[in-house]
Amino acid sequence: MVDGSVGLTFVKAATISGRQARALRREAEINPHVREFAPRLHWTVETGGWLVLGFEHVEGRHANYAPGSPDLNTVAAFIRELHMLACPDVVEMRVERRWEGLAEDVSVLAGATLLHTDLNPRNFLITRFGRPYVVDWAFASRGAAWIEAGQVIPWLIHAGHSPAEAEAWADQVPAWKLADPAAIDLYAQVSAERWRLHSQANPRPSGEVPEYVTVRERWARHRAR
Repeated sequence: MVDGSVGLTFVKAATISGRQARALRREAEINPHVREFAPRLHWTVETGGWLVLGFEHVEGRHANYAPGSPDLNTVAAFIRELHMLACPDVVEMRVERRWEGLAEDVSVLAGATLLHTDLNPRNFLITRFGRPYVVDWAFASRGAAWIEAGQVIPWLIHAGHSPAEAEAWADQVPAWKLADPAAIDLYAQVSAERWRLHSQANPRPSGEVPEYVTVRERWARHRAR
């Protein structure tokens, strides 16, 4: 955080040659298209081998995803509103590519809708006036509209919802409610497999299975039933 001519600014930086710089460039490119939802990008600087972005500072709390939280309606409303935006040309990432190789055909995940794809509670800020802001747009992608709600479901299970309760929350999103159940089944399965493989490739010293794996496996078992 720095204080300057535009007031408090939230600063993100990465070495220009690193992978994080590519993520920051994607954030800078999409920011003008999502200003209704995201903190405004004030400036971009490249100097001394570093890429630095200065964003509007937002004073807010992280969203609460626990059962009964009023924030859950706010998250659902954000997804519905985001679905009304046309996906800008600067968004080149295609969400189905994340699961290629985990199933014979993942084309049901493809689409033309703008997706944030990482609506975890820490990326969802709510001001004291109740206005929501969504941060960290580096992995914005285009894909099937219902996937956005699907990406939130494991976070709801992690926060204490049962898989059935999490899916009932997702029914607030029309695209989810209209989605082919077989496509959701596939998504739940490949999502669990993707994170299981990630866990195997990055084992914890304790040997325990991370909760980000167990919640997705729990959801996949629910869908299989």
